Amino acid sequence: MQRREFLTKSSLVLGSSLLPIPALLQAGTTQTAAEIQLKPGDWTSLRKQFVLSYDYIHLATFLLASHPKPVADAIARHRQAFDVNPADYWHEHFMTIDADIAASAARYMGGRGDQIALTDSTTMGLAMVYSGLQLRPGDEVLQTVHDHYSTDLSLQLRAERTGAKVRQVALYDNPAQVSVDQVVSRLKAAINAATRVVVVTWVHSSTGVKLPLRAIAAMLAELNNQRNEADQMLFCVDGVHGFGIEDIDVSTIGCDFFIAGTHKWIFGPRGTGVVWGSDRGWSRCKAVIPSFSRSYDVWLGGSTQDQVPMGEHMTPGGFHSFEHRWALPEAFELHLQLGKAQVQQRIHQLNTLTKQGLQQIKGVTLHTPMAAELSSGLVCFDYKAMTPDDVVKAMHAKGIIMSSTPYRQSHARFAPSLINNEQEIKQTLAALTTF
Repeated sequence: MQRREFLTKSSLVLGSSLLPIPALLQAGTTQTAAEIQLKPGDWTSLRKQFVLSYDYIHLATFLLASHPKPVADAIARHRQAFDVNPADYWHEHFMTIDADIAASAARYMGGRGDQIALTDSTTMGLAMVYSGLQLRPGDEVLQTVHDHYSTDLSLQLRAERTGAKVRQVALYDNPAQVSVDQVVSRLKAAINAATRVVVVTWVHSSTGVKLPLRAIAAMLAELNNQRNEADQMLFCVDGVHGFGIEDIDVSTIGCDFFIAGTHKWIFGPRGTGVVWGSDRGWSRCKAVIPSFSRSYDVWLGGSTQDQVPMGEHMTPGGFHSFEHRWALPEAFELHLQLGKAQVQQRIHQLNTLTKQGLQQIKGVTLHTPMAAELSSGLVCFDYKAMTPDDVVKAMHAKGIIMSSTPYRQSHARFAPSLINNEQEIKQTLAALTTF
């Protein structure tokens, strides 16, 4: 079926008509990331792209990003077009724009665009993948005790529906003293003949520990080589707190699924996320929400399923906050302009400065490893006899926004990012010593 034929048929289905988009809607007066052209490592110019208040030192932007100007402008441009003529604007773009967004994601994160599904959050991505895994009664999913609630519950719900079992393993006891060998050996020892899926979180938002993904993947590959293909393990990664920091290509680290929200470290539009899956991974995962991709045309009888890119087929359909999703390429472009290697170096520089300063403060117990190999953008600690929430409140009163870890064992947490500078870190550490 040709694009025009599909558009016409879907117009009838959805009660709309395809009309030309006025040129005014495509002209716009806002700037794209490509037009702004930040230089690699220009953190001062980057900070000016945000309307973030200067009344506070922001050390919790990883929770939910402020939109930088190119992203905000793209959202505004799409929103205006939808407000002027929503039906025509959607029809003009919906057939190709998801593939374009996935291609822009692939340029940033690696892999192929057809391997990438678009979601609204990390949680949606986790639930989508884990709900779609092909599991049999008695199959085992091995996860860690360090994972987020969203992982825990997604796996629990899948186990209840399939008869599979979920088991947890602790990869370390003292996060500040964790090592690569400890992580890999503990995980390997927990694997048994029934294990079919191994689930980890790349950067633990509970402690700040960053797992050695390549070392884990190499261990799993060695074990898989000893198994029949049907019994080989999938390796799934919640990558959200390294995504937008670490300079990697997700297709080369050895995992089968890499799941991340894009409204955190990557400064993407709020309510956006991505899932990259290897060909092997997608072959063992079924869609759980109907897609509005060419899969719709398969249902109409105009295509066959093998003609639909897997990432598009796995992208949940329905109507989303399109002005946000369609602005996602601007976030990827901005980070590519800044330079992935420079971004990684800068955030590790600020985090090292933070950890070194905390080590000098009496009453601080630092939980995040000092080594960049085993940490990323989060710094978790306890201070004196204060509860983490009391630390957060006291620092807020001094004009510093931070957070506490939302786990049963909670810690205070700093998260220096690209919008921060050395002086802000020094001010923050000085403020902590005053109570």
